[in-house]
Amino acid sequence: MKPEELKGHLDGLILAVVSQESLHGYAVIEALKQRSGGALALPEGTVYPALHRLEADGLLRSEWTQAGRKRRVYSITKRGEKELGVSRERWRVFSATIEAVLT
Repeated sequence: MKPEELKGHLDGLILAVVSQESLHGYAVIEALKQRSGGALALPEGTVYPALHRLEADGLLRSEWTQAGRKRRVYSITKRGEKELGVSRERWRVFSATIEAVLT
């Protein structure tokens, strides 16, 4: 799947993955890939800017880990959880609408 096909949905996908557990950037990329059966094999240049944007918007927070390799670990905020709920509902409406048109 191409990154441009995810326009408008990438933030919700990242929030969904990080809502399960706090993850560093590369682990977010791997979780998206694994949970999508390989369909979401996204480059770092797509995911890292989205992580930074979500953090700047107050939907994620990050902290540096000291255990082993120094990494920035992202976790979802209360505001991010609310936005994830909105994103899920938008997706339900969008996918039902497209399905109705295509069938």
